[in-house]
Amino acid sequence: MLKKDYLRPLLRKGRAFILAYDHGFEHGAADFNGENCDPEYILQLAVKGKYTGIVLQKGLAEKYYYQTIYQKKIPLILKLNGKTNLFKEKDPYSPVNCSVLYAKKLGAVAVGYTIYLGSEFENIMFAEFGRIQEEAHYLGLGVIAWVYPRGKYIKDEKDTGLVSYAARIGLELGADMIKIKYPGSEKKLARMVKVAGKTKVVIAGGPKLPEKEFYKMITRAVKAGVTGITVGRNVWQSKYPLKVSQQLRKILQI
Repeated sequence: MLKKDYLRPLLRKGRAFILAYDHGFEHGAADFNGENCDPEYILQLAVKGKYTGIVLQKGLAEKYYYQTIYQKKIPLILKLNGKTNLFKEKDPYSPVNCSVLYAKKLGAVAVGYTIYLGSEFENIMFAEFGRIQEEAHYLGLGVIAWVYPRGKYIKDEKDTGLVSYAARIGLELGADMIKIKYPGSEKKLARMVKVAGKTKVVIAGGPKLPEKEFYKMITRAVKAGVTGITVGRNVWQSKYPLKVSQQLRKILQI
């Protein structure tokens, strides 16, 4: 039986405040600039920073999350697919590397999957996501879609029409939540939130920005009606990650 509140474990006062740490798969060690290469440090930060969830790949969940104290302290979103940045393909495809059932066994409350809209492999990703969405809901897990326009036919990944298309695809495919990139303005993002309908929208924190610039972006996103944020580098690359986390909670009002 389908239920309507798959994302309840990831929300506080209706907001999502998610710490992302799947960067090692996509970027190797390039994003790590100190103790943030240690997953234990990141999990401690997630708890101390009062995040509503953390994103991990399978290996990190197995070795640092499963049957540890963190399983009771921070909800897990297990990322089910991934690719490296070594192969510079024009039309990307991020294959599945973990099953929904295994994610459930590792203690996940939700699963995540990246779709590259406009890639020549989008049909494969749609089919994979369709199976994942149905199985996850059957098992009582939430489903989050990372939806990014990308491919040789995509001229501008931040084009308003394309990112709006990405938001709508999340709704059409049955995602409970979609993660998109900030399109550059509050007005544009508000349009995307609208076309996503009952699918909740969170924005990606993206690469490290100056703090004031980053806070302005998040403030505008909240005004545009997003449910929340998924943030990684702008927190754990900071010299003061707990201070940044506190400021973000203040903006989100949680």
